[in-house]
Amino acid sequence: MLIGVTVLVLLPILATFILSFADWNFVVGFKGFKWVGLDNFQKLVHDMTFLKSFRNNAVFLLTVPVCLILSIILAIVIDKYVYLKGFFKVAYFMPYISSTVAVAIVWQVLFHPSMGPVNRFLMALGVADPPKWIADPDYALVSVMMISVWMSIGFNLIVYIAALQSIPRDLYEAADIDGANGWTKFRRITPPMLSPTTLFLMITGFISTFKVFDLIAVLTQGGPMQSTSLIVWYLYDTAFINLKLGYASSMATVLFFCVLLITLIQWVGQKKWVNY
Repeated sequence: MLIGVTVLVLLPILATFILSFADWNFVVGFKGFKWVGLDNFQKLVHDMTFLKSFRNNAVFLLTVPVCLILSIILAIVIDKYVYLKGFFKVAYFMPYISSTVAVAIVWQVLFHPSMGPVNRFLMALGVADPPKWIADPDYALVSVMMISVWMSIGFNLIVYIAALQSIPRDLYEAADIDGANGWTKFRRITPPMLSPTTLFLMITGFISTFKVFDLIAVLTQGGPMQSTSLIVWYLYDTAFINLKLGYASSMATVLFFCVLLITLIQWVGQKKWVNY
């Protein structure tokens, strides 16, 4: 296991850091390898496509709190007020375990500008000029974010339901004895007891937003007008389409430190709001 982790994880990470200071077209072989120092990182600062991809990634982070809020609401409703809980768990979890390519193709049909069911429904309601969704630069990123939230809710929902069922009933009974109403019990007991689960889902959710690739590859290929270009997509395009492996490695290095920084901020901040 240690050999596998070293070969498949640690060495590629080390190689990425080294290549970020070099210019290398791997098709040519090691003859095309040359050191460029910090030139790749200096280019990133002035690369408008990279900066736009970085901004798009920052906006994409909003999917995490939206997904957490929807998931916890659905988890509470299903856990307390819904019959056939198993059916709803499976129904919400299916998009998460389904093939991303298949899901993307389905949503591509749903979001078709003229013939898609979504716009047909909006026109039936009287909307004369509905959005063109993934074909419109103003709505494309929002459309991909909506699909991402729809796919991610299932996993968060299952985890939250498990966490809700692990909350001691004694806490709610004690609150009833003290005369607390439903809102007070929810505000004082449920979110604080779910805070470790929320921290876990926040960290994994933010990391996942920086890894979004398959949705972009199938739906938009970074378009229209680079409105859905994220760092991983631009990294892939640079490394394997334009064959600039060193420049792509510098993007991967920046991405690594962005994820590390966000995770550290959450880990330090959790001391103020997470109850163990």
